[in-house]
Amino acid sequence: MTLPPRKATQTTKAATPRRFVFLLLDKFTMINFAGAIEPLRLANHVVGEPLYTWALCGEGTEKTCSNGATFKLDFGLEEIEREDTVLVCGGIDIQRTTTKGVISWLRREARRGVTIGGLCTGSYALAKAGLLDGKKATIHWENQDGFAEEFEDVKLTKSVFVMDGNRWSTAGGISSIDLMLRIIASDHGEDLANNVADLMIYSTIRTDQDTQRLSIPTRIGVRHPKLSQVIQMMEGNIEDPMSPADLAEEVGMSTRQLERLFRRYLSRSPKRYYMELRLQKARNLLMQTDMSVINVALACGFASPSHFSKCYRSHYNTTPYRERGTQGGPGIGARLSI
Repeated sequence: MTLPPRKATQTTKAATPRRFVFLLLDKFTMINFAGAIEPLRLANHVVGEPLYTWALCGEGTEKTCSNGATFKLDFGLEEIEREDTVLVCGGIDIQRTTTKGVISWLRREARRGVTIGGLCTGSYALAKAGLLDGKKATIHWENQDGFAEEFEDVKLTKSVFVMDGNRWSTAGGISSIDLMLRIIASDHGEDLANNVADLMIYSTIRTDQDTQRLSIPTRIGVRHPKLSQVIQMMEGNIEDPMSPADLAEEVGMSTRQLERLFRRYLSRSPKRYYMELRLQKARNLLMQTDMSVINVALACGFASPSHFSKCYRSHYNTTPYRERGTQGGPGIGARLSI
């Protein structure tokens, strides 16, 4: 679709176009890349002049994203301008695609004072390079368990995006749109950012205060305050599971009432629901980290590896050891499909 140029809202800053350098990693997800580059294009269109420019870089001469599309790179891992902004586009198999060359390049540009952000699992590359130590950051909710275990010095949040000084990160999906609209608003005013959002038919611009996952009532399809409260407590106490009696006491009901509540709305007992949450986290850790099976079991509240293996086999119809083997070993983003 070709849009006629539109004179936009008055911009507050002048002149020299700001350049974004997109570092494309193998198997990066297109939705994050497109969500970041399209707002820049539309900002230029609305104003009728190049407020922003961009370039693609990486190892080699081209990169293929997770859906199979291939992009030609403008240049390799060369020194860039200090005024440039780097956005690392990650996707699946991020541990493998974050190569030594990528880490070295990121560290070098960071030492030169370049602003660097990670889109989706691109946050992993920044963390692996040590660029997020002591910083707030985010990553896709599916990858949070493994990320938190590997990078203890990063202040991991569940926000849609995070801007901590000159280190940025997004949660994946369309969250890169929200980040870029924030940047456009900061550079050239809220009116221009809103104009760009309108052109994208993006009706709800999220901030760094918004969380990436749906609320518990929306996720489970039930609006019951005590049920939501109990599930929130379960999700916050995976390593040291609370007993049904303690959960019931916290929300002011009996254990029998709690049982009826779960049976009525979720067709399972509180114990079964809690077990499924713990096993899901265990699966994430198996797929995303190199933690031993014993440590995964302990991190998910199982007293012994044998009990963990028995419960895991019952739920997933395979053992933890086989699960890791069939998926080609651990790796953040190994199952990420957005």
